Amino acid sequence: MRDIDPQALMTTAEMAAADRATIESGAFSGITLMERAGSAVADAAMARFAAARVHVLCGPGNNGGDGYVAARILANRGVDVHLYALAPPKAGSDAALAADTWYGPISGFDAFAPDPNDLVIDAVFGAGFSGALPDPVQSALARAADRKCPVLAVDLPSGVNGDTGQGAHAIGCAATVTFYRRKPGHLVFPGRALCGETIVADIGVRATAPTATFENAPDLWRRALPRPCDDTHKYARGAVAVFSGPRHGTGASRLAAMAAQRAGAGAVTLLGHPDALDIQAAHVTAIMLSAWGTNPRAALAGLKGIGAVVLGPGFGDLPLARSLATSILDDRGLALVLDADGITAFADDPEPLFDAARARDKPALVLTPHAGEFARLFPDLAADVSLGKLAMARAAAARSGAILVFKGADTVIAAPGGAAVINANATPALATAGSGDVLAGAIAGLAAQGMPAFESACAAVWLHGEAGRAAGPVAIAEELVAALPEAFAALV
Repeated sequence: MRDIDPQALMTTAEMAAADRATIESGAFSGITLMERAGSAVADAAMARFAAARVHVLCGPGNNGGDGYVAARILANRGVDVHLYALAPPKAGSDAALAADTWYGPISGFDAFAPDPNDLVIDAVFGAGFSGALPDPVQSALARAADRKCPVLAVDLPSGVNGDTGQGAHAIGCAATVTFYRRKPGHLVFPGRALCGETIVADIGVRATAPTATFENAPDLWRRALPRPCDDTHKYARGAVAVFSGPRHGTGASRLAAMAAQRAGAGAVTLLGHPDALDIQAAHVTAIMLSAWGTNPRAALAGLKGIGAVVLGPGFGDLPLARSLATSILDDRGLALVLDADGITAFADDPEPLFDAARARDKPALVLTPHAGEFARLFPDLAADVSLGKLAMARAAAARSGAILVFKGADTVIAAPGGAAVINANATPALATAGSGDVLAGAIAGLAAQGMPAFESACAAVWLHGEAGRAAGPVAIAEELVAALPEAFAALV
């Protein structure tokens, strides 16, 4: 992964370190950075809103300091500005210096009474805030929401934690101005839904250390995408095996197999009981079928050139899934995408799976849980609501030795080494039965072609989102498969 500016995200601790490093370098003083931040807020207010009256809600910290600067600049430009302070800034702080430049009256939050056409600038609390908002702040923000005023947030809507996206009593904003880099909270729900348009302003801060958190986008993994040569053949393009479910549970595995094909795998085989394969044969043409008889592992070993396996969608037999998963990981040439029943099979005792995954030289296991499945494998992490989705995924990846694809509208992909990517292109079209099976197959299809597991997962999640966009708002899973070529075409 490379530190590509548009996709790079910074945790609150990383952002604070970057601020300190910038100041200590002598490039800018703290108050100069605050002046530049407040100016960016004022510019956004003028460019995006036509309100004749602006209310600025200021907290006692640096976020409030940005608000004081924005209020002064807007007033100097002829805007009717009203400023409200929750509490005075700490004496001697940069925020106090900024407050000293405000020459207008300062009211308490209880005096805040906006009209519907007024703009409200929320400069109360920034990305580092956690916990419950003080009552005066809750009341003021509720008044702004009740009167349907447009709100411009500074850094993040007050109450939204920059690392987790969590935030009780935070209100939806029309736009948010943040500085240098976005935080995870701008992309993880509910924070993402509350920010509105997010504007990233370059105020002169520069990081001294690389980040390990990114928004998912092609620039992160495009170079690792498989590029078949002109003289290639189907097995050189990668082969995938998908374990089929029982006779009346074949659909999920079929979707995964079709998606593996659409992701570019040259040969895809459905493995299953003969009575299930009879059903599969009525629905597939280019996908091969192989009965496993009494020894599914031997049947898999007998297939030519397999590079990746999908196990779990509609599989049904949990004890067999446990046995298969660990034995597949013992084969150093195979990547394993474990989904659905494959995950549930390890709910009571995941350590054998994790031991097998950690024994590989490079990550070869991809786990694709939704929230319920995540809680089955990692109950302690799921119960710790203070962690947030990003931290949960990172901790789960580190513990399991797997690439963790924590699914949802804000899917997080995390690697055991700490790298993490937050996906932001999902549409409601993906909230349909079979969508996850399509994703599992696409990951395997890319991995079978030699794409590293982390990059395969990131690429497949992004392509899955684009397929949902192309398929339309009421797409079904089969249409997601059919839309994958259009998603791939956008990468050419």
